[in-house]
Formats: sequence, structure tokens, C-alpha cells
Amino acid sequence: EVQLVESGGGLVQAGESLVLSCTASGFDFGDYAMAWFRQPPGQERTGVANSAFTGTTIYADSVKGRFTISRDNVKKTLDLEMNSLKPEDTAIYYCAARPSDACDLSSSRFPYWGQGTQVTVSA
Repeated sequence: EVQLVESGGGLVQAGESLVLSCTASGFDFGDYAMAWFRQPPGQERTGVANSAFTGTTIYADSVKGRFTISRDNVKKTLDLEMNSLKPEDTAIYYCAARPSDACDLSSSRFPYWGQGTQVTVSA
């Protein structure tokens, strides 16, 4: 059974940093593209960053230069380092997995999801 468990969310002030982690189990992590998505209150879920198993990464324009996605294929973990956080980064952040090497931020292409972790950035 595929399981994705996020951790690391919390309440921070604007300009501060936070690291989210996703621990995976139940599948061959090294053969999957892994991504972070987020859903702000009252809005749709959108892609934040994707790490293909070949190492290719992509980011949403809104987080480029501030967020860094990284993966450890041995530990089966996916991290999202978030710096210079802004109030508009407030959202529930989800980890997602896809059995493909494709690198995109289309949520409909990811069949496996974690339960999400809340990130709140105060002004």
C-alpha cells in the first residue's frame, strides 16, 4: 500500500523559513516522480515543485528562487525547503507520487497523495 506522510508544517512569520518532509512507503520510490502541491484556503490545489527520479526539478514561478525540492531515494524521503516565506504561501501542502519520470505540475497525473500539512505565514 502506497503511503505518503507529510510533516514539518507550522506557523511562521513572513521572511522566515520552514522545511517540509514527506516519508514514503509501499512503492519503489526511486522509480517515481515526486512533487509538492498546495491548496490555499478557498482556492484550488496547484503545483509547487516536482522532482523526477532522474533528478530533474521544476518549480512554480511563484516559488522559484525561494523553495528547493530534494529527495533521498535511499531514505525514501522528499523535502521542500521554503525560504523567504510570504503570507500568500499559506496553504495546506501535499506530497504526491507518480509512477513516471515525467516532470510536470499537473495534479491530475499524480495518483498518490499524502494527507497534507498546514503552513501558515503571518504578515
